[in-house]
Amino acid sequence: MNTKRVLIIALAAAVVPAVASAGTGSTRNSYLASRHVVAPAGMASTLAATVKNVPSFSRQTGLPCSACHYQFPQLTPFGRLFKLNGYSLMGLKPVTDPNDKNGSGLSLLPIPPLSMMFVTGATHTTARQPGTQNNTVDFPQQFSFFLGGTITPHIGTLIQATYAGAGGSFGIDNSDIRYTDHQQIGSKDLLLGLTLHNNPTVQDVWNTTPAWGYPFISSGVAPSGMAGALIDGALGQQVVGFGGYALWDNFLYLEATGYRTAQQPGPYPVDSTAAGAVHGVSPYWRVALQHQFGAVYGEVGTYGMYSRIYPAGITGPTNDFTDVALDAQIERPLGNGGVVVLRSTWINERTEFAADLGTAATQLHETLNTARINATFEPNQRFGFTLGYFATSGTADTLRYAPAVFFGSANGKPATSGVMEEIAFNPWQNTRIGIQGVQFAQFNGASSNYDGAGRPASGNNTIYLFAWLAF
Repeated sequence: MNTKRVLIIALAAAVVPAVASAGTGSTRNSYLASRHVVAPAGMASTLAATVKNVPSFSRQTGLPCSACHYQFPQLTPFGRLFKLNGYSLMGLKPVTDPNDKNGSGLSLLPIPPLSMMFVTGATHTTARQPGTQNNTVDFPQQFSFFLGGTITPHIGTLIQATYAGAGGSFGIDNSDIRYTDHQQIGSKDLLLGLTLHNNPTVQDVWNTTPAWGYPFISSGVAPSGMAGALIDGALGQQVVGFGGYALWDNFLYLEATGYRTAQQPGPYPVDSTAAGAVHGVSPYWRVALQHQFGAVYGEVGTYGMYSRIYPAGITGPTNDFTDVALDAQIERPLGNGGVVVLRSTWINERTEFAADLGTAATQLHETLNTARINATFEPNQRFGFTLGYFATSGTADTLRYAPAVFFGSANGKPATSGVMEEIAFNPWQNTRIGIQGVQFAQFNGASSNYDGAGRPASGNNTIYLFAWLAF
């Protein structure tokens, strides 16, 4: 069986943007037992398992942040299983009913499952954005509350509410509620789960998909290209998804989810004043293969979504989006808590503009491609160095990508590409200070005079200083 897995993973890796070499041995990681979610060796190994990234999980389990994260929010194999098992691993003695004979009446955490996160930052661009002051300081950039932990032995949550400094508003953020159970198929374990969440890919456990991909933190005011796939964050907090997933023998992961409009804020019920409402239900799929090749962990997969979107109101023609993506992740743990992680994702979006043709789009059928490849080197738990490449390209469209000073595209092309690097220092496992740089080779279709007003792509190069605390 191990030999077959090696061949399957190697064959699949050939069609994704990142490939890593592995040794000849093939062994299962000692803490990848999905049925029992055994803690890593040396970390509270006596915990009874009942079955991400917030300190309430650490308080609940009695494990340090490093059990689930190389450095937050990058999940370890154990962290991925903790999430897949519904955030329900318990290290505390639960509150129970002494008169309950079968143990199903009550099992509550003895402490509130509450955590907080604070992010502040300063942003400098090479050329000042027109009509603005450079060197913008966000204090806070983001302040979040989390309700994260077990509700019952089979149900757990990660619910986030955030105050965003730029908008001066407070509202629901990424949230995920899960139910999980296990079945035995022959000698193999089958983990089954249900998930209710509000952002496509926020339920995913790999750091390749949009919700948890690199950059893990970024400036709220730095320039970014005008084009992006629908699945690449455009529906966050605008839909609700309900789906089911299965992990068979820690090897094959399958998921299917349907999304329906749940805009925040938005009209209730959804009416003619809505913008970007989903017609019917948008289906989402996810398939991933994972395996441990000696000391190297590998994952390859695909995910995607089909959506019919009303540009305005809830009747009439729709714009149809078909997003199909490939991803891969390779991890090589080092001594002293260090790790090297390689990640890649490629998203192809095909769009049919039945609603916007002639008004907001020049062509009925258009495509958009997004690629990201990045590598993180963490010699220990204190320091991290990441280098990444990003590129977006697609069909030229002078209506979708219209000319405009600074924001627009003079040639109607969406092409944006560049590199991003980050140096981070973690004085404690829940505290990060870092500097991030972005250099653009192209921006909105060109390297020079991209907006028709003389601004070069390099004028949008950014330096971002940040402090990120979770407590």
